[in-house]
Amino acid sequence: MEAPPAVFCFCCFLVAALAFQAEGEMYTSLQNVRQAIDVERKLIDYLRTYIDSEQQRLEDIKRFHAKVSDLHTELYKGPAAATANPLVAFTLVKRLHSEWLNVVYSNEAQETTQTVTSKPQPSVMLRSALRSRYEEEESHLPKVEDLRGAAKGLMRLQDVYSLQVSSLVEGRFQRASGGGVIDVCSPAVSVSLSGDDCFLVGKVAYEQEDFYHSVQWLEESVRLFRGAAGQWSPENEGTLEDALDHLAFSHFKTGNVSYALSLSHELLHHDPTNGRVLQNVEKYEKLLGSAGPTGESSLRRPGSSFLTTRDIYERLCLTQGSQPMHFENPGLFCDLFTNNNSPELLLQPVRREVLSLQPHVELYHDFLTDAEADDIKRLAQPGLKRSVVAAGEKQETADYRISKSAWLKGSESSTVGRLDRRISMVTGLNVTHPYGEFLQVVNYGIGGHYEPHFDHATSPSSPVFKLRTGNRMSTFMIYLSSVEAGGSTAFIYANFSVPVVEKAAIFWWNLHRNGQGDEDTLHAGCPVLIGDKWVANKWIHEYGQEFERRCSLNPEE
Repeated sequence: MEAPPAVFCFCCFLVAALAFQAEGEMYTSLQNVRQAIDVERKLIDYLRTYIDSEQQRLEDIKRFHAKVSDLHTELYKGPAAATANPLVAFTLVKRLHSEWLNVVYSNEAQETTQTVTSKPQPSVMLRSALRSRYEEEESHLPKVEDLRGAAKGLMRLQDVYSLQVSSLVEGRFQRASGGGVIDVCSPAVSVSLSGDDCFLVGKVAYEQEDFYHSVQWLEESVRLFRGAAGQWSPENEGTLEDALDHLAFSHFKTGNVSYALSLSHELLHHDPTNGRVLQNVEKYEKLLGSAGPTGESSLRRPGSSFLTTRDIYERLCLTQGSQPMHFENPGLFCDLFTNNNSPELLLQPVRREVLSLQPHVELYHDFLTDAEADDIKRLAQPGLKRSVVAAGEKQETADYRISKSAWLKGSESSTVGRLDRRISMVTGLNVTHPYGEFLQVVNYGIGGHYEPHFDHATSPSSPVFKLRTGNRMSTFMIYLSSVEAGGSTAFIYANFSVPVVEKAAIFWWNLHRNGQGDEDTLHAGCPVLIGDKWVANKWIHEYGQEFERRCSLNPEE
């Protein structure tokens, strides 16, 4: 950020005045002494301007301090409840990445000029101390990739849950329905977004040439910046001019040339000498003149070439586990499960709910206690790393899986060992390593999700086979936390989804008895709308189960 022109002029004039005095000849002529009175009058005027500027800057910093302090006093009383809202989480990431940076370095230009003429003053030294403290914490602050990821998370939630951007800006989660709007969910804690917040989301979309999203978010940014009547805050990354610039080109790219021209004219009102915008205006006018008037373009979400089941996946996520027609199947039932009169389960049967027959999916209620869930999360936290997906023989991060995960060995904790024994008791399978993988604990991020995938390996080069115990025969997934909205497990081809049920566990077979993968197990972790989702996965392999799950006489089964 640059120093205000008046402050810069004051400093330059002061330098010139001091240089004139350095000659040391003023005292030799009263005419020169009288001229010094005029010089001081100018200095007084410049000093007044400088004081006003410094007071305004200080007022801006005090306002920022009050805003952030209020958030910590009111909003962050319960950190889990606050950051469970993606809007709160996004604004926190954005504030720590860019707003604090802009405030802490807001007067860098003034200090550079001042140090030309004098030794560091106490105020400059204090600002230097603030920057030193900020730089000490910098390694713990969000990076630019965190800001981009948080913005993409908001756009993902917008798409999957059909959320209106205009409602999100006001802190509400609503979608259009029957000519009106309905609440998708109503979080206990929420925040509204600023014009600068919307600008950064729109800019992330713009940089990816995703003009479907950039238009919607930049429209809100421009509206909010206009409503602020040109007021600018030192923590802001963007301005009305920036938003107009990006929005005009976004509309041009979506075919709305007439509106792009209108926005460019508005931008020239603020920046009349902008050569690039002048060229754009000339180009837009030529296009309109040659093609005739063009109506408004209709924004259409781009298709997906890699996610062919996107429509089914998003519909299942939107229902959040409510498919009454599916659950009217008379073959589905609930019972107190003892797994063929297992001695342990006879004393304490597990509440089982059969959710699907093809694929066979079961839900076990109250599979673990609150204390066990908390213990698992506590043990996993130090080892959490970005979740990866299989890429040939290697593993890599991907935008279609947003979470962090850690692996816990059974010997590391009595809680993990107890869970392993309980899983074995309920499934009747051998889950000891290497026949069962170590317990994977997963924590989802802002709009965290895992798009449709198979748990079993579909390629012989998959890292799944590194254990040399065959493919992943079955999945046992434990819900370690509850969520307020979203986060369902959607079975795409089976056409149903399972909502998050705290302390419950879900189990399904990935392979047929003949060892072939069951395509009906294609499933996804829907984006978490509101909440902090934790799950624990136990993948059980083929080897070691020869007598627990025998092959069928029917080779096709």
